[in-house]
Amino acid sequence: MGDRNTMTLSISQEFVDGIIAQAYAELPNEACGVILGPAGSGEARRLKPMINFAASPIFYEFAPNDLLALYRGLDDVDEEIVVVYHSHPTSEAHPSSSDISYAGEPGAHYVLVSTREEIAPEVEFRSFRIINGSVTEEEIVISPASP
Repeated sequence: MGDRNTMTLSISQEFVDGIIAQAYAELPNEACGVILGPAGSGEARRLKPMINFAASPIFYEFAPNDLLALYRGLDDVDEEIVVVYHSHPTSEAHPSSSDISYAGEPGAHYVLVSTREEIAPEVEFRSFRIINGSVTEEEIVISPASP
């Protein structure tokens, strides 16, 4: 039957705040990055902002050299990508068709944050699983920031 508990993202308030701050800092372009964790644990432990190589308000792309360095580094420290995140400056926090086609980490949570003006000063912070082109929204459990 499979473990359905994987349809919940557990994330710390510090990471949520960090992703939202990066989304605002990189306006008008989309911000992007990953959260890493110990291999096999599914735990989001280390926030790693990335550069949006596309420098676009409607598309994000990790710089090829940064992505290569990231994957090489994962093996060295026995980590995995737990979360892939990016922002939508002008649209809702839902995967676009290009987001879906580029989703290459079936085990990852795909977090989207929307900073669109219509909902300001609020933001949308949502998480999805994207597996073989199929998108499923999942619950997010936010743990308090450490003191």
